[in-house]
Amino acid sequence: MKGPEGKHAWTARVGEKGQIVIPKEAREIFGIKPGDTLLLLGDESKGLAIVKGSMFSALLEKVLSSNGSDSENGS
Repeated sequence: MKGPEGKHAWTARVGEKGQIVIPKEAREIFGIKPGDTLLLLGDESKGLAIVKGSMFSALLEKVLSSNGSDSENGS
């Protein structure tokens, strides 16, 4: 289903083994290939988010490499 520019929605059915199939269009848009690692983030009140592992890794590296954060300087 196509929404506003850059926004998308799809449905996926959960199989007996708890597996889902990511729709082809979603895999193409987000560059998801067989063997890729996906990170599932969960909030019991808000639901699940699925993030491509490489995107999360890049964000984590950026956060960990930044200097002068409040937690480091005691502010």
